[in-house]
Amino acid sequence: MAAAAAAATTTLQKPPAKFHPRSPQIHSANSSSLSFSGGLRLPNLTIKIKTRSRRGGGCTGARMADSAAGSYAAALAEVASSNGTLDATSADVEKIDKLFSDESIFNFFTSPIVSLEQKRELIDDITSSGSLLPHVCNFLNILIESKRIDLVKEIAKEFEIVYNKLTETEMAVVTSVVQLEKQHLAQIAKQVQKLTGARNVRIKTAIDESLVAGFTIRYGNALSKLIDMSVKKQLEDIAAELEIGDIPIPV
Repeated sequence: MAAAAAAATTTLQKPPAKFHPRSPQIHSANSSSLSFSGGLRLPNLTIKIKTRSRRGGGCTGARMADSAAGSYAAALAEVASSNGTLDATSADVEKIDKLFSDESIFNFFTSPIVSLEQKRELIDDITSSGSLLPHVCNFLNILIESKRIDLVKEIAKEFEIVYNKLTETEMAVVTSVVQLEKQHLAQIAKQVQKLTGARNVRIKTAIDESLVAGFTIRYGNALSKLIDMSVKKQLEDIAAELEIGDIPIPV
């Protein structure tokens, strides 16, 4: 297992392999060494991912999937750190996450009916047109070859956690009725930085028309902390104060 894992790490660092129909290189020695059972394990990595508690933790299959996704994410982050492309790799992982959010694409790659050759061809097209880094291209090929492409979205989430830890970055999600201006987002980032003491702050945005106006900010571990500056919250507070029993009744 250790030898196979080392081969996988080496493969990530090579130029992206091209897969074409009827190509004899599809069944090369490197390709066959990438078939793993139970996920990718790299004992030589220095990155350690703590297991996060999840609600409904009685599902063993879910925990195994999380562990495998975390291992793959850690391996990719290790390669990116070693070659100085951590930020660029993070940007590529976001592209991949967005791509596989398309249900038709995700279903294509996870379908047992579609052959590995067909999946390799499409990966070849995606990596050629998407301007992905060589080791990111290889990473997708590894997931195809090891039949773990179904974990790609979980891997993207785990990679974000590893990236944030390595770069001392705090993630904050700002939700508003309309897209906020860049200067407003920059002000929010500064406030989150003051609250958390983080070296860097990354802002993700979301739209929620039910807020009426204003915005909310979620940050912290698993986005567990909330700052609610929405009109919806203000209206809820007013409604709570007007509950019968809270209002003094004049005599």
